[in-house]
Amino acid sequence: MARDILNVGGFSIIKRIGSGARSTIYSATDEEDGTIVALKRVILERPEDVRVFEQTETEYEVAKRIDHPYVRKCYKLRKIRSMFKLRELLLSMELFEGKTLEDSPTLSLGDVLLVFRMVAGGLNAMHQQGYVHCDMKPNNILLSKAGSIKIIDLGQSCKIGTTKARIQGTPDYIAPEQVKRKPLVPKTDVFNLGATMYWALTGKNIPTLIPKTKNGIPLATSKKCPTPRELKRQIPVGISNLVMECVREDPAQRPRNMMTVVSRLDLIIHTIFGGRIKANKDASNNS
Repeated sequence: MARDILNVGGFSIIKRIGSGARSTIYSATDEEDGTIVALKRVILERPEDVRVFEQTETEYEVAKRIDHPYVRKCYKLRKIRSMFKLRELLLSMELFEGKTLEDSPTLSLGDVLLVFRMVAGGLNAMHQQGYVHCDMKPNNILLSKAGSIKIIDLGQSCKIGTTKARIQGTPDYIAPEQVKRKPLVPKTDVFNLGATMYWALTGKNIPTLIPKTKNGIPLATSKKCPTPRELKRQIPVGISNLVMECVREDPAQRPRNMMTVVSRLDLIIHTIFGGRIKANKDASNNS
């Protein structure tokens, strides 16, 4: 590690722990109070990096308004200038030991449902404060060994009702209204979450309005999307139906809000685990 970044902007770097779009993330000590944090460092190297600066500032502004155990907190945003120009951003964030859902070991059906119950709860908290995440996907869910989660990367978040000037989102999880540049609302996150649940349950992606390409050539894809249960018979009808309702093209046909998703996940989880508990009790009584 280069010596010039062992101490930067009031933080002492401990080690590199990850990287993102035009950014590097370290574990670091905040020299002001001794807190160990995750530190995102973004350096302006070319004109297009301005967009990453904007997203980093957005993440800070939105995260400081959200107080929920499943949404990663942001503490400080430091701006470093050189020759009167902004050259670097340092964003200190809550340090959370975990892997992204995409990189995590295979989970049981019950664990998958519990993870998405937590994610839906965190997104609902964002909606209650007037914001949508706009980029929910497996890489933006951190999962700890203990089973807790953090929603991360709020850089594309915006106020409910915002119409963005350009298409933003991840192609495999993007909602139709994001592609069509229509107002973004809580049901946009419902779609993104549904697409993420579909991937977690089946290992496949739903077709979206951004076609898949190979070597720059669009691939032919079927508009018919099999349900999770059609792909894997062991998936309960209830969760399969919920996922497919979440990813409907017309937002009006999706679940009414994220609390509706939470309630339905609660019911499915109770049905699965309640049935297991009853079966175990029956087995114990008969032994």
